[in-house]
Amino acid sequence: MGVPPWSMAVAAMIAVQLSNALSVSVIEQVGAAGTAWLRMCFGAVFLWMIARPAISSLRRKDLPALAALGMVTGFMTTFFLAAVERIPLGTAVAIEFLGPLTVAALMSKHRSALVWSLLAFVGVVLLTEPWHGDIDLAGVGFALAAGACWGLYNVFTQHIGDRFSGISGLSLTIPIAALATLPIGLPQVISGDLTWWVLAAAAGIALITPVIAFGLEMLALRRMTHTAFGTLLSLEPAFGLLIGLLVLGQAPTLVQLLGIALVIVAGAAAQRGGARRTDPVPAETPATTK
Repeated sequence: MGVPPWSMAVAAMIAVQLSNALSVSVIEQVGAAGTAWLRMCFGAVFLWMIARPAISSLRRKDLPALAALGMVTGFMTTFFLAAVERIPLGTAVAIEFLGPLTVAALMSKHRSALVWSLLAFVGVVLLTEPWHGDIDLAGVGFALAAGACWGLYNVFTQHIGDRFSGISGLSLTIPIAALATLPIGLPQVISGDLTWWVLAAAAGIALITPVIAFGLEMLALRRMTHTAFGTLLSLEPAFGLLIGLLVLGQAPTLVQLLGIALVIVAGAAAQRGGARRTDPVPAETPATTK
């Protein structure tokens, strides 16, 4: 009996938020863009050690999707870390979640999906508590930009996951993400306080995300619909708040706890009937596993 796709998605969410929380100390030394770029660079190295891509086996029609996924992956991480630099982790995740939430609503053919999406949206509003009026606007803007990339990331990840088996797709897209973010990441690294522990921390974080977390997401998306996966991600603000509390000491308010309850209900409901009805196109493996 195989591992349920929703459990892989949940494990990926926890890994992503843990890596984001651990990135805060690195951001203080080399900036958000520098941290994101180092994570992509180390991630590319690890992935090539595990699954070396066979470039010659690529088809020309694969290139646009690979390039698009690489770019949105790199900038999704960069924008989100820029948001975490300014606003609490749980709040940033809640705002970012509007991206995949929009994709879930647009891709759904059933009105019931809109109900769960609306319920999750109410939870997001409670998590952000906009009526306080003290949220950093730049942080909110970066989180929204990350959310737009996140929505596109889910769409392209399912396409690439159907085309390539295992983590071979990641071994092709993460190097693209590193190249895409190099112009803004490298200057911050050079001008920052780059010490041995910063490199070691970035390498360890990269092993969690993108290697493990994005690999699990790609496997989950091969067996789930856009709507089920996108709405299941309504759990992510809850994990963001939990990791923010445990790792960063960012305690939620009672209203935010209510928001957590709403998004958990929406995410649990979205799991029902979330398996893809047709098998994806048999994946090819343009990589040599070591």
